[in-house]
Amino acid sequence: MARRALVGALAGVALGAVAARAAYAAFRRRPPIGDAETWNRTNHRGEPITLLEGPAFVAGAGAAAAVVPGLPARVRAAALLAAAGAGGLGAYDDLYGVTSSKGFRGHLGALAKGEVTSGAVKIIGIGVTGLAAAALTSRCPADIAVNGALVAGSANLANLFDLRPGRAIKVGLICGAPLLAASVLGDAPAAAAVASLPVGAAAALLPEDLGERAMLGDAGANALGALLGLAATLTLGRPGRLAVLGTVVALTAASEKISFTRVIAGNRVLNRIDMLGRRPVEQAPVH
Repeated sequence: MARRALVGALAGVALGAVAARAAYAAFRRRPPIGDAETWNRTNHRGEPITLLEGPAFVAGAGAAAAVVPGLPARVRAAALLAAAGAGGLGAYDDLYGVTSSKGFRGHLGALAKGEVTSGAVKIIGIGVTGLAAAALTSRCPADIAVNGALVAGSANLANLFDLRPGRAIKVGLICGAPLLAASVLGDAPAAAAVASLPVGAAAALLPEDLGERAMLGDAGANALGALLGLAATLTLGRPGRLAVLGTVVALTAASEKISFTRVIAGNRVLNRIDMLGRRPVEQAPVH
């Protein structure tokens, strides 16, 4: 186990966690845009919930990326771009999006008819952001294309899981932990530092999510996925990256036809993980 990679990983987790909690507390006092009501929504139970967890994740992970040790300048810039780009576009959709069009098919279908939806802007924008982040860390055009697609695809996929309390964060932690371990064991300090950022920030905000006081929204989920995708591009060889990208594409395509929530509820193991830490249906939220 490489000392530098381990130190970078521990520092990234700690910095991401502290910065995310500090950002959440600050945004609860003074939201980044508008007032608290601007960020209030109704969750799956019909209860009020805030989307400020998302900007807090973006700010926390971004601040940690700016100062975490062990990152070359281009990798640091890629991490900041992935977090801020995906998070900013997600926040735009959170605040100004409409639900008349859903999924890739809905948004791109609307675009083909001349209607530019907020979702289409986000899809195109995150695609460009993913390619730009990949261009900072890759040299070969083929790798830039694969890595850019992986960053953008992961950003979108993470958002598809943000439908129940804690789900997107749990998926992020389940995917991020092996990447973090592999980068540390493989003596890759830069990859370890990048992988640690979303893990730390997400873990720190998990209690708010599980308590149904806040949710990631598009801003947080998109940034979470983008950073995990970037970490995968830095950790895995080309065969591994292609395998992960294929899985991301397959799951995204499947989401157009099937309900992830229904699949999870119908599987005993997945449902147990999904319900872990969540309050029972009849329990009122704790504020």
